[in-house]
Amino acid sequence: MQKRKILVCVAWPYANGSLHLGHMAGSIMPADIFARYNRMVGNDVLMISGSDMHGAPIAVRADRENTTPEEVAFRFHRINTKALEDIGASFDLFTSTHTDNHTQTVQDIFLKLLGNGYLEKRKSLQFYCPSCQRFLPDRYVEGACPHCGYEKARGDQCDQCGKALNAEELGEARCQLCSAAPSLRETEHFFLALSKFTGRLKEYISDKDHWRGRVRSFTSNLLEEGLEDRAITRDLTWGVPVPVEGFESKRIYVWFEAVIGYLSASKEWASAGKDRSSWETYWKDTETRSYYFIGKDNIIFHTIIWPAILIGYDDTVLPYDVPANEFMNLEGEKFSKSSGVSIDLPDMLRRFQPDAIRYYLSVNMPEGRDTDFSWEDFVAKVNNELVAAYGNFIHRVLSFTQKNFGCIPPADSARQEWISEVESQLKNAAEDYSRAVGGCNFKLGLKTVMELARFGNQFFDSVEPWALLRKDREMCGSALNLSMKIARELAVLAYPYLPFSSEEIWRQIGYADPIEEIGWAALGEDLLTGKKLEKPVPLFKKIEIPEEEPEEDCPSFARLNLKVGRIEEVSDHPDADKLYKLTVDIGRKIGLVAGLKEHYTREELRGKRIVVLTNLEPATIRGVKSEGMLLAAEAKKSLALLAPPDEAPPGMAVNSGRKPSEKLLPFSEFQKLEIRTGTVGDGEVDIGRRMPCSNCKSIPRGGKVACFVENERALVLICDNGSQIGFDRDISAGAKIR
Repeated sequence: MQKRKILVCVAWPYANGSLHLGHMAGSIMPADIFARYNRMVGNDVLMISGSDMHGAPIAVRADRENTTPEEVAFRFHRINTKALEDIGASFDLFTSTHTDNHTQTVQDIFLKLLGNGYLEKRKSLQFYCPSCQRFLPDRYVEGACPHCGYEKARGDQCDQCGKALNAEELGEARCQLCSAAPSLRETEHFFLALSKFTGRLKEYISDKDHWRGRVRSFTSNLLEEGLEDRAITRDLTWGVPVPVEGFESKRIYVWFEAVIGYLSASKEWASAGKDRSSWETYWKDTETRSYYFIGKDNIIFHTIIWPAILIGYDDTVLPYDVPANEFMNLEGEKFSKSSGVSIDLPDMLRRFQPDAIRYYLSVNMPEGRDTDFSWEDFVAKVNNELVAAYGNFIHRVLSFTQKNFGCIPPADSARQEWISEVESQLKNAAEDYSRAVGGCNFKLGLKTVMELARFGNQFFDSVEPWALLRKDREMCGSALNLSMKIARELAVLAYPYLPFSSEEIWRQIGYADPIEEIGWAALGEDLLTGKKLEKPVPLFKKIEIPEEEPEEDCPSFARLNLKVGRIEEVSDHPDADKLYKLTVDIGRKIGLVAGLKEHYTREELRGKRIVVLTNLEPATIRGVKSEGMLLAAEAKKSLALLAPPDEAPPGMAVNSGRKPSEKLLPFSEFQKLEIRTGTVGDGEVDIGRRMPCSNCKSIPRGGKVACFVENERALVLICDNGSQIGFDRDISAGAKIR
C-alpha cells in the first residue's frame, strides 16, 4: 500500500454548550475512525479541529447570561476538550479560533484576497433590531425559509434544505434575542466575490466521482444555479478584527473565518514542533489528501466557499473528499445545543464506557440518511451485539486458553481445513475492511468486524475445545491458537472504533507496543507462542436504560473543603496598600491575606462570619503567609462576602452533604472551577442562565444563593446544619465567586 500524507479536518463545534451525540456521530467519530485507521496502516496523519469561538450562538448565549462571549466560549472549550479526551478522539491538535495565530492567519488571507481583487466593499441592507438597538448578525435572525418554508431557518442558511441564505430573504424575520421584528438598515461591508470562482470550482469538482452522491449533487446544483457574492464582515464586537482602516467597529464574519481554522490549526501544530514549516507538507504537497468531516448543513462551506478562499489565496491543496454525514436525531428532532435538543457527551461518559458509546455511534452513524437515537436501541445494540457477540467471543477464547494452558499454545497440530477456513476469513475481512474504511464507509467497516466476531464464535463452537482438551490436548491448543488469531485481527480491525478495549485485548495477547504502531503489520504473522497469559476480565458490561438522575450532581465540588469562619483580627498588610491581614477562626486560628481594603473598613470586617476555602495550597503574598481564601462575589465594581447565618459556628462545614476533601488544591485548579451567585426558582437556579439544581427545593423561590456549577447543573452551598449561605451585601445573579 502506498504511504501518503493524510490531513483530517473535523468540523469546528460552537463553544456555546457541551458536545452532544449529534456532533460525535456526524463528524468527530468518522474522522477519528479514519485517522486511527490511516495511522495504523502507516500513513502520515494530521488530525485537527477546535472550538469555534466566534459563532453567533456564543454571542447569543452570552447576551442571555449577561456575561461575555469569551467567558462562555472558554468555559465550554474546557468542558469539550476533556470530553473529547475521555471518548478517545485522537486529535493531534484541538485548539480554538480565539488565538493570536488564528487571527493573524485570517487577516493574512483577508488582505491577500483583497489584494487579488476577490473582496469588494459594498453598501447593503442588514437587519437592525430597534428593541436591542443593534445590527443583527445573520444567525441572530430567524424566519421562514423562502425555498422550503422551514420556520426556524437562520439568516445565513436553512438547516432543513441546506440552502445558503441572506437574512433579508427570510419570511416573518424575528430577532433571536427578543423575538421582535427587525428592520433593514444600510451598512457597509466587504463581500467575497464568489461569482468569480464559478469556473474554477466547476473544474475542481469535475473529477470528484468518489464524493458521496448528496455532496456532489448539492455542490453541482449550487454551481449551476450561479453563486452569489456574500458579505464577510458584520457589525459585531466579538470576533476577528477587520484589518482595514475605517472598519475598526466591525468583525470578520464567522462563516468566513471558521473554515480558515483548518489552516491556522495546522500552523499552530507545526509551531509547537521542531519544524515550524512542517504544516506546508499537508497544504502544498499535491500528493497529500485532505478529508473534511462535517454534517450535511456545512457542505456549502467546505465544497464551495473554502475551496474558493484557497484558490484566491495561494497555491494550496484543495479538499480531496468531503464525506458529509446526515443528522443523528433525537426522536425525530435534530440535535441542537441552541434549541435544547441534546444528549450531552460529558453526561454519557459519566454513565457508560467510552467504547460502548463509540460502538453505538458507529453502528448507527448517519452516513446515507438521517438516523434516530433512542435509549432502547442503544441498550439493545450494546448488549446484544457488542457484549453478546464481540465481547463474548474475546472473553471465551482468552479465558479458556489462560485457564487450561496459561500461555498461547502453538498451532502445530491444527487441521488443514481449520487453517484454510480461518486464514481465508481473516484475509477477506482485512481486505473488505480496508476498502470500506479507506473509502469512508465506516458502517460497512464495522459490519465486517462484527461478521468476523460471529465467525469466531461459530468456529470456537465447531471445534469444541472443551471436548478436545480431554481427547487431544495438542489439537485443542492448535484450535485455540487459531481462535486467538481471530481475536488478534478483531483487536486490530476494531481499534479505530473501539480503541480502549482493543488496546486491552492487544495487551492480553502479549504485545507491548501499541496497536497503532504494529497492529496492521502483525496481521498474518504467527502469534507470540508461549507468551504467558494473565487472567482476563470481561471487556464490556451490560447496560440498562439510565434513570433520570443516575448520579451525583457537580462531583468536582467534593474537591473543596469549605468552612464557616469568623474574622477575629484585621490589620493592614505591612507591604501592600490594598491588602489586609486577617486572623480567622475556623475551629482553629489561621492567617489570611485578602484584598478587601477598597470595599470594607477594618471595623466592618471584625466579627464577620465568612466562608473559607481551607484546603487551598498555602501561599506567601508580599511576604505574609496566607493559609486559605475567603470567598466573595464580584460583579463589576461591587463585592459581597459570602455570609453564613449566625447559628453556624466557626469550623462548621459548608459541604452540601458531601464529604469535604483533605487534599490540598492548587490555586490554578481552583480557578478552573465555577462558583456563582444565583436566584432560586422551581427546582432550578438562575445564574444568568437557568440550570437544574437538585438541592434548592427547600430554599424559598427568589432567594439569592451561592452555587457551584458543573456540566450545566448547579449545587447550592449549604452549611452542615442545613442553613444556606447568603451575602452581606446585595449582588446580582451570575456574579463570579472567587
